[in-house]
This record gives sequence, C-alpha cells and structure tokens, in this order.
Amino acid sequence: MSAVNFSVPDDVNKTFNAAFNGRDKSAIVKQPLREAVARSDGKERSRAAITRIHQARPTAPVRSAKAQRAPRESGRGEGGAEAQDPLA
Repeated sequence: MSAVNFSVPDDVNKTFNAAFNGRDKSAIVKQPLREAVARSDGKERSRAAITRIHQARPTAPVRSAKAQRAPRESGRGEGGAEAQDPLA
C-alpha cells in the first residue's frame, strides 16, 4: 500500500479530526478517492462513446424530416392508433 500526502487547511484538518475521532480516518478518506476515480473512468467512457457516435455519424443514413415524421404520424387520426388497438 502506498502513502498519499496532501495539504489541507488547518480548520478542515481540525474539523475532520473532531468529526471522525476514534475512527479509521484512512478508510474514511479512501471512499471519496475511489468515487472520484470511478467518476473519472465514467467520464472517460462517456467521452469515448461520444467520439464513436460522432465518427459514425458521417456514415449514418440521412433521413429527411418528412421521413422521420411519417412513422410517428401513421398511428394518429383516422384509422390510426385507435383502430389498431387490439384491446379496444
């Protein structure tokens, strides 16, 4: 196990020591460090996913607004969703 040394303001140190008196302070500090590493890893995975999406976009098929709207509108109005409902 390695040691990590960092400086904190005196008031924070005193408050921390008072709040966690008699407890394993190393264990208390480890959890936020692990959470910070997990957040960083998650952000990196997110950035990588966004990059993959942006790289794939030029090869994705282009659809017009009309073509995108048609499936949404096909279930509306006369003979639309109401007529297709098997429970009605």
